Amino acid sequence: MIESIQALFENSSFSYAQFRLLISTALLVLFIVVLRLLSRRYILNSVASRELRRKWIVQSRNGLIILFLLGMILIWGDELRTLAISVVAIAVALVIATKELISCITGSILKSGASSFDIGDRIQVKEFRGDVIDQNLLATTILEVGPGKLTQQRTGRITIIPNALFLSEPVVNESFTHEYILHVFTVPFKREDNWKAAQVAMQASAEKICAPYLEDARTFMEKLSDRRGLDIPSVDPRVSISTPAAGEIHLIVRVPAKTSQRSFVEQAILSEVFDSHDFTKKE
Repeated sequence: MIESIQALFENSSFSYAQFRLLISTALLVLFIVVLRLLSRRYILNSVASRELRRKWIVQSRNGLIILFLLGMILIWGDELRTLAISVVAIAVALVIATKELISCITGSILKSGASSFDIGDRIQVKEFRGDVIDQNLLATTILEVGPGKLTQQRTGRITIIPNALFLSEPVVNESFTHEYILHVFTVPFKREDNWKAAQVAMQASAEKICAPYLEDARTFMEKLSDRRGLDIPSVDPRVSISTPAAGEIHLIVRVPAKTSQRSFVEQAILSEVFDSHDFTKKE
């Protein structure tokens, strides 16, 4: 059978070696597709957490892409080496033409090697801020949070950030501690307002709202400190004073919160304080 196939290819311009390479490539594609379907079904059936499920699906997809590329290199390695000898000039031109794609791939390698963020983290790059929902070799997709840097609500829009941006811009990861974070927000007052009473009221409200999970947050931060060797600040609610400009007093409120509830905690404190107090100066 094999001899007859070889004899058939001897009489045509299509060689038997090329036929074997195509068959190997087809088998590789079939293997990757089947493995992708099986891994996706296993993740959907075995992982209960939606965020963890999305994270595993993205990581498994990226891993299969890398496996496919390695397989193609192994199958077509000899052909590629032979071809590379005669197309050096074309390769140089191709590099120049695709430098943006190369920058994106390099940026992907940089953020992966530095462990800058993961699926579900809230990040900010330049003016782009949001929750990471997908990432691949070329781009990172985030659900926009805003408007501005102090708002914690999603706008419903997505932003696709080219990975080349990570080569030249710093990344702010607002979810570095993952389960619990220290959330900070600012409340501005005029110097003549009764900001001292506001400070006391916000401190009391923060302690009341954070009390149910304060010990869990403290335990989590202590474990994180031991595991990573970091000096984690106290998780107790705190209200500090800042004077950014003449005639202004800003109260800086810092509270522990679950990553998914930072906006809820902030709004709960503000609503409770301002619903029952008026700190403006009375003429």
